[in-house]
Amino acid sequence: MRARQATRLVVDFVVPTAMFYVLRAAGVGLYLTLVLSAVLPAGVAVWRWSRSRERDGLALYMLSMLVFSALVSLVSGSPRFLLAREGWVTGVTGIWFIASVRATRPLAFHYTRPMLEGRRRLADIPGDWDDLWERLPRFRRIWKVGSALWGVALLADSVVRVIMAYTLPVNAVPALGTALYLATTVVLIVITNVYYITTGLYDRRSRLYDPLREQGVLPNPAQGPQPTASG
Repeated sequence: MRARQATRLVVDFVVPTAMFYVLRAAGVGLYLTLVLSAVLPAGVAVWRWSRSRERDGLALYMLSMLVFSALVSLVSGSPRFLLAREGWVTGVTGIWFIASVRATRPLAFHYTRPMLEGRRRLADIPGDWDDLWERLPRFRRIWKVGSALWGVALLADSVVRVIMAYTLPVNAVPALGTALYLATTVVLIVITNVYYITTGLYDRRSRLYDPLREQGVLPNPAQGPQPTASG
């Protein structure tokens, strides 16, 4: 799972940035270079989506964002407008995260589930995430708050990207934009994981899982280990 995510990161972000500088070094015009470096990841995403069985809401969301980025690039405008493309897309993403708070499952839930569900820290929590979503009000709140955090941070990231696009040297913006993406991602991962720890997500003894204890799904820590039934 992590290897596949790393591969997608390279294809969707690192390759287009490298492509920008290769094309510019080859003498390709700035406008055409920006269009090509946006269309490539969108084309790869469409191909990947058509061959994959992962056609859930998260996969559709990722595809739609990459295609939207490519479409924005095809809109007639100045090179500065195209450089600000990632800012517009990031802003739309932030709005989508915030809007998803009222959806059936927030985007933070969809993003985090493949990385955490069934992993070691949560393996001793009975039930899959859909079951926990239905049983635990605090569990639902975690992903709603997480989506709001990501949404606000991405909107701030969007503002920085647009300012960079219109004020910095054009050849410096793609590299700085990729660096900003990595920095924003790392900071958000740290902040959200600290939040998950404080909510007790990784601790089966926390109040988060009280409804499971009340329903007899989890033992009460005060009662000590439960005896096993003899055959």
